[in-house]
Amino acid sequence: MSSAFDPFRKYVRVTGERDDGFVEFNFALGEPSLFAEMMLTRTAFDAFCADQGVILLDADPGQLHSPLSARLDDVLNGGPR
Repeated sequence: MSSAFDPFRKYVRVTGERDDGFVEFNFALGEPSLFAEMMLTRTAFDAFCADQGVILLDADPGQLHSPLSARLDDVLNGGPR
């Protein structure tokens, strides 16, 4: 049985850390599979997570680069890294 949708439950899944110091991540409200792609500096990311009281999710490589999904970075840079 699934739990009720809770819009106050917040999730973060880190999808990458760039050489320029930015953290790429998915931010979701209520349901981890419905997310926005975001990017912040490491300091801002740590503050964001603390301020929002997020639940950190493990990376799921199969889900991140499935043939049926596309991330903005994939589209802009010609495919998954």
